[in-house]
Amino acid sequence: MSKRISKHLYWKVPFLLFLIIGTVVILRQNQTMPYQTDEGEIFGTFYHITYQHDRKLSDEIRKVLQDVDMAMSPFNKSSIITKVNNNEDIKLNDIFIDVFTLSQRISAETAGAFDITVAPLVNAWGFGFRNDISPTTSALDSIRSFIGYEKVSINHGRVKKDDNRIMLDCSAIAKGYACDAVAKLLRNHDVRNFMVEIGGEVITQGQNSKHNDWRIGVAVPTEETSSDAETLQTILKVSNCAMATSGNYRNFYYKDGKRYAHTIDPKTCLPVQHSLLSATVLAPSCAMADAYATAFMVMGVEKAKDILNKHSELLAYFIYSNSNGEYEVWHSEKINKMIADD
Repeated sequence: MSKRISKHLYWKVPFLLFLIIGTVVILRQNQTMPYQTDEGEIFGTFYHITYQHDRKLSDEIRKVLQDVDMAMSPFNKSSIITKVNNNEDIKLNDIFIDVFTLSQRISAETAGAFDITVAPLVNAWGFGFRNDISPTTSALDSIRSFIGYEKVSINHGRVKKDDNRIMLDCSAIAKGYACDAVAKLLRNHDVRNFMVEIGGEVITQGQNSKHNDWRIGVAVPTEETSSDAETLQTILKVSNCAMATSGNYRNFYYKDGKRYAHTIDPKTCLPVQHSLLSATVLAPSCAMADAYATAFMVMGVEKAKDILNKHSELLAYFIYSNSNGEYEVWHSEKINKMIADD
């Protein structure tokens, strides 16, 4: 019996040695393989991508970003969303359907605080914020009559609108989706360590070139424009998750001596009047983080907490203004161990 066991173990030894040697080789490769960087402009903003690979993937990354732009950019005259907004008969692609479906789900979850039909409302208020001129009540009543996520759907691969005046704007989720799309590309190339950032929205995996978790800053919402350098409220150590921040930095209005962010509530068609100035959300996907961060800016801290209590996969870091106009912070308990010491 003992001889049989010894013989059996004897044949396992080469296999175990092969596993050990293979593991050592992989670890050494991971330590010596270079980190590549790609930078550029897309969606009217900039992207910065760092990833560990033996060659640059710039062309493939650019192709992924251009595919999202061709589907979701309202500034691209040839994009699918532009043709939808112009009421052209256009068949949707998978990117558009994915973004639309997720948007509708989060809209329902947040009772319409996140709503991709608000483009006409944003346009109406955009001019007023810059020039201290508010849209008229009649103009807002007119817009209110046809916006709302419930008034648009997908039917047989095409967008169906209850009113042809409906226009879609996915700016509050498209950058996050693009981050996820690039991350998928990198994973398909067996990239284990990367950080993808597009216009402040981020998704990470593994570690940085110093073999530490990726460090992402959360900026203080400020009106100061004299310096390009942002003042950071904190730095979070993140790995294997996505992070997005919504907050109209350097863009506030005042009422009764209090400061409010320029965020429009799709339900009331009016600027919100709560104290939340910045919402950072961590989630499994960057599209989710992007959309929920926008929704939380509409909902305010207390209502946002109700959503967080229902979704253990979401974490949040809020900066708000107290009754004295001073900054205060609330964040999910799990974020405590993610805050960098220095």
